[in-house]
Amino acid sequence: MSVLHITKANFAQEVLQADRPVLLDFWASWCGPCRMVGPLVEQLAAEHPEIAVGKVNVDEEPELAAQFQIMSIPTLLVFKNGQLTQRAVGARPKDQILALVQGN
Repeated sequence: MSVLHITKANFAQEVLQADRPVLLDFWASWCGPCRMVGPLVEQLAAEHPEIAVGKVNVDEEPELAAQFQIMSIPTLLVFKNGQLTQRAVGARPKDQILALVQGN
């Protein structure tokens, strides 16, 4: 699966109404750690079709960043059945990101 570009316009449909777990990566192009996490998130999207993966550019979507109180990036959020279930701030390895989604 490809990575979804999440905006306030498609957030409800792609995240809250999703029929599978959703991993959101809040990021910005100027953020070094975000550039490390980005390829890992894209790999997870390709390797795990049972997970929806989206990216939210905090510079383009300040309302979504404010709604979820994103103070540092990268921040990863996991939604299941429309509910926020996990939050992780900072860069981490791919296996830890996957464990976050799987609830481990």
